[in-house]
Amino acid sequence: MSEKENLKMVLVGHVDHGKSTLIGRLFYDTKSLSADKLMDVKDKEGDVKFAHVMDHLKEERDQGITIDTAQTFFSTNERNYTIIDAPGHKEFIKNMITGASQAEAGVLVVDAKEGVMPQTKRHAYILSLLGIDQVVVAMNKMDLVGRREERYEEVREDLEEFLDEINIDPNYVVPISAEEGDNVVERSSGLGWYDGPTVLEALESFETKPEPTEKPLRFPVQDVYDVDGEEVVVGKVESGTVKKGDTVKVLPMDEEAKVEEVKEFDKEVEKAEAGESKGLVLNVDGVERGDVVSEVSDAPEVTKKVDANVFWINPDEIRKKEEITFKCTTQESEGCISKIKKRLDSSTLKAVEGNTDELGQHEVGEVVLELEKPVVVDGFNEIMETGRFVIDRNGRINGGGIVV
Repeated sequence: MSEKENLKMVLVGHVDHGKSTLIGRLFYDTKSLSADKLMDVKDKEGDVKFAHVMDHLKEERDQGITIDTAQTFFSTNERNYTIIDAPGHKEFIKNMITGASQAEAGVLVVDAKEGVMPQTKRHAYILSLLGIDQVVVAMNKMDLVGRREERYEEVREDLEEFLDEINIDPNYVVPISAEEGDNVVERSSGLGWYDGPTVLEALESFETKPEPTEKPLRFPVQDVYDVDGEEVVVGKVESGTVKKGDTVKVLPMDEEAKVEEVKEFDKEVEKAEAGESKGLVLNVDGVERGDVVSEVSDAPEVTKKVDANVFWINPDEIRKKEEITFKCTTQESEGCISKIKKRLDSSTLKAVEGNTDELGQHEVGEVVLELEKPVVVDGFNEIMETGRFVIDRNGRINGGGIVV
């Protein structure tokens, strides 16, 4: 029996709009809570306090009981779900933007009574920042507005107008009551005017990212050795698979080559796949460290100009045009940030108005990088390994970023 696939998701939204209650309801209605945990989150009358589920899981995490301090889990017959969590926006954005964790889907929680709040907009921007394109809006607390369709349409119109400005096109906007269980896992008779999916059905319709071996080939060259007069290109396969006899492309030189041998130490093997370090013998000369061997039909972008989101960690700000070194896989290029389109304080998620000539510590910037020589990159959400990078300034790592 094959293992169930896993979808990694993140919940965002205003602090009082019911994220914890929604998570608790998902755990409860999918029967993902053990009997012991269920007892812990019931009050004296025996009613389940759904918001306490997250508190209880947090206590476990603080005691080091769960597997991963940044993740919680529930499951269905179809798949497992990982809810990516973090103790604060700054840590969350840093983890996501540097690739420590990667969400494949997002749930934006909005209070139907309060409607779209400034914090709703700031939290939604996280989804845009990370390029998450599978999004369900959970319009919560419909029980507090009489489950009226008119109120749902009013908030939905307001929300979608804003989301359009930040390039988010939600797949579904689901009216729910997390507290009462309406349209979270079970369909609600009280919201009969709504004929779309429940929150869980929406999540079940989303696609998981392919495993690294199923993605297009990306083999950044670490070094080139002369072994008994034969040139062996060595490196780690970041994604995909490469076999003896394959025709590949070497970038940025843009040369096609045949894989004559795949080597492991001094012996020949049939193939190399994602996660493995191997040597390739190619029928092309001039390959060097920093080149990328890729599939011919699905090659990455070669460019000197990179649109990116950067997370700056150094106490000393980075200014436009200041010299930096861009490092992605084994590639390095001198360059600079030529344009800062937007600044965001990662602790508060508030936009930093005014000066767009610099980024300060713990700020996130939508930027354009201009580099002296071409680099080989992918969008972060297509191939994470060639879509993330670090920025070196004066010999020290000062920031990280993702290619958008």
